[in-house]
Amino acid sequence: MVAADDHRSGNAVRVLLADDEAMIRAGVCAILGSDPGIEVVAEAGDGREAVEMAIGHRPDVALLDIRMPGLDGLRAAEELRRVLPGTALMMLTTFSEDEYIARALDAGVSGFLLKSGDPRELIAGVRAVAGGAAFLSPEVARRVIAHLGDGRMSRAAEARRRLEPLTARESEVVALVGAGLSNAEIAGRLHVVEGTVKAHVSAVLARLQLRNRVQLAVLAHEAGMVTEA
Repeated sequence: MVAADDHRSGNAVRVLLADDEAMIRAGVCAILGSDPGIEVVAEAGDGREAVEMAIGHRPDVALLDIRMPGLDGLRAAEELRRVLPGTALMMLTTFSEDEYIARALDAGVSGFLLKSGDPRELIAGVRAVAGGAAFLSPEVARRVIAHLGDGRMSRAAEARRRLEPLTARESEVVALVGAGLSNAEIAGRLHVVEGTVKAHVSAVLARLQLRNRVQLAVLAHEAGMVTEA
């Protein structure tokens, strides 16, 4: 268990990192540390330490490995969602952990990143979920969709059917949610106020009976609406 030096601006995105492999933690910290707007405030070697340190540090984002000894990342995410609902949750995954995706979605996870992915996606993902967005790298999105059910064409058709009743503006918002943009970024892209975007997202989630933005992002990817990462 290692606490990071607290030397950056109070405006930086504050991140807690949990992974049982010291080399992985060092690599992730180095990548995040290259962005002056992100600060790793604490590191933990397992899920129990992650929960304890998160309570002490109250990070903006908790970046959790799925497989850890003792309390794993999924159970840590469930606990953090209960005790720190304001902390956004992201999962570090490998290609062999698709079976955990549904549980992670249920736990309120806002993003998924591959450990072997592009370092730029790590920074973009942390910034996205800190801003209230969902983040699925393109490869993770494909694997999420593949895991959630067989029959890619039928799932795509079903996703398009569910999204068909949306207005043109709601469809634009959904596509940008799928691309990982925050409400503020979507507002800037569409030249509307952020409150309007929030209202659209809330209305669509309620109408489609979805629990969170990640589920909406997955649906947008399934329907082929996402044209940018």
